[in-house]
Amino acid sequence: MNEYPGEFVKTYDTPKISSIEILFYTFCGLIFLFLILPIFIVFPISISSSKYLEFPPRGLSLQWYRNFFGAKEWVSATLTSIQIATMTSLLASLLGIPTALALTRGKFKGTQFIYSFLLSPMILPVIVIALAVYLHFARLHLVGNVYALMLAHTVLAVPIVLITVSSSLQGFDQNLEHAAMNLGANRIKTFFKVTFPLIKPGVISGALFAFITSFDEIVIAIFLSGSQAITLPRRMWDSIHEEIDPTIAAVSSLLIFTSILLLLSVAILRRRGERIRGELENRS
Repeated sequence: MNEYPGEFVKTYDTPKISSIEILFYTFCGLIFLFLILPIFIVFPISISSSKYLEFPPRGLSLQWYRNFFGAKEWVSATLTSIQIATMTSLLASLLGIPTALALTRGKFKGTQFIYSFLLSPMILPVIVIALAVYLHFARLHLVGNVYALMLAHTVLAVPIVLITVSSSLQGFDQNLEHAAMNLGANRIKTFFKVTFPLIKPGVISGALFAFITSFDEIVIAIFLSGSQAITLPRRMWDSIHEEIDPTIAAVSSLLIFTSILLLLSVAILRRRGERIRGELENRS
């Protein structure tokens, strides 16, 4: 009862969760658990003292991590993957940023068709692209060449940079560019002084995704790596076929943690970009 007659007492209804929502959340939780379960299996195997892949491990040891960092084949493959992924990320950014700028700012016919065509490597099966680039580079005697792998990986990475940068440009206030050009700046100076600093989080996110795409790619690497440009995924593939030891679990654990760190970096950059964009909208 209301102790003070005549006064309005506001009551709040506690939101109720229906049985359908409970089933939905439970189902989503089971799917999430199913997806991350291999992580909780791979890592214990990587620190196992056994000479074979077994779970649960009988003892704990870091011998497989020492085997990875001490083996020339593993270290060389890792450095090759880092080199190719870095070059792929750089080239995909150099191609994707101006393309996204042209398709977003340009007013010409066929924009949607060109955009869809550039995204086609994400739709086509990777095996089709791998076979096509293999037939092409084999004629040029470039199988086993690092730069051939970099170019092939760039085909897969450019659409990712294009999508990320285009998304950043679509939420960009073009009045800032117009104000800079009205003050005497040309288009190039406007881009580097105004546009690029504001879309930089999206650009870095696209570059990181391009790096991950190249670093984890295996199908094209099998076709093009040959015997000289062996990447880390290719080395893991060969290890599974030749000898199965817990070193492969140690490598997998390192890749998982590296991917998690890179994805966290992307999430932080996205939040930073949204915060900067929100501050600009509040000022305007």
